[in-house]
Parts: sequence; structure tokens; C-alpha cells
Amino acid sequence: MRYQDCPTVEVDIGICGTVAAVWELISDIALPSRFSSEVQGVEWLGSATGPAVGARFIGTNQHKAIGDWQAECTITAMTPGQGFEWTVGDVDHPSAIWRFTISEAGEELILRQWFQMGPGRSGLNYAIDAMPDKEERIVAKRLREHEDNMRANLIGIKALVEGPTS
Repeated sequence: MRYQDCPTVEVDIGICGTVAAVWELISDIALPSRFSSEVQGVEWLGSATGPAVGARFIGTNQHKAIGDWQAECTITAMTPGQGFEWTVGDVDHPSAIWRFTISEAGEELILRQWFQMGPGRSGLNYAIDAMPDKEERIVAKRLREHEDNMRANLIGIKALVEGPTS
């Protein structure tokens, strides 16, 4: 698993709720800051005040091994009730792509969060440049961290939609 291969990770969860309720949450750019250990906050850039293709926002992030940083993102796809996607960095050569999708499966909804690393450079490339012989382990570890945070997002969304359990 190498960075240049644009590795991906995806998690999903079943939710008993309405598409509208799930959509409202996944199209809120601040949602990951509620559940992720890494995303600390987000704010709209320019004249953007809500989700729309082409709208830009900046995310403030923190990681114990990486430190603090900000990443500029652009909403690159949005189909209400179905999917929401944003890229990090250059839209034509992003350092990452993030996506939520909603699908119906019988009595429940399946919510997926997907992530692609690269093809553009990111902060991870500094570690890979310094230790090229460890690239596969570096990439695999970073994907596991993203998977953990994505799972936390989905569990948090499920709890918000379904409410407290007895």
C-alpha cells in the first residue's frame, strides 16, 4: 500500500431514521468536529454560508504526532439525500477526498463514509520522504486512524438520528 496508489478506506453503519435527518447531519461541515479526535473545527470561507458545490471551508485539525494544522476544502459533489463529498487542497489534484453516501436497505438506511488518500501531497508525505522504507506502514497506520475517526462519526450520527436507547 503506497501513497501514490491513492489508497482508500470505507466504513458503514445501519441507521433507523429518515433520509432527511441523516442528510441534515452529513451535509453539516462541522459534524466531524463533534466526533472525530482529529477535526477540531471548521468554518466557511469567502461568501459561503452553507453547503453547495464549489463552496470552500477550512478545517482546523490536531494530531498528537503531527501537531496542529489547517486544511482548505472544497465541496465537489452534493446530491441531497444521497451523497456529500469534499476534497482537501487542490480540487484537480487533492491531497484527500472525503465522501458520505446514504442508501436505503429495507427498513434501515446504510450510511457510508469513504476516504481517499492523495494523489496530491499531504503532510503525511513528509514522514514518507523521511522514511521511504516504512511507507507502507506509515500509510496503513494513517488509514487505520482515519477509519477509527470515520467510525466515530457514523456512531455519533446514528445516536443523533435514533436518539437514546433504553
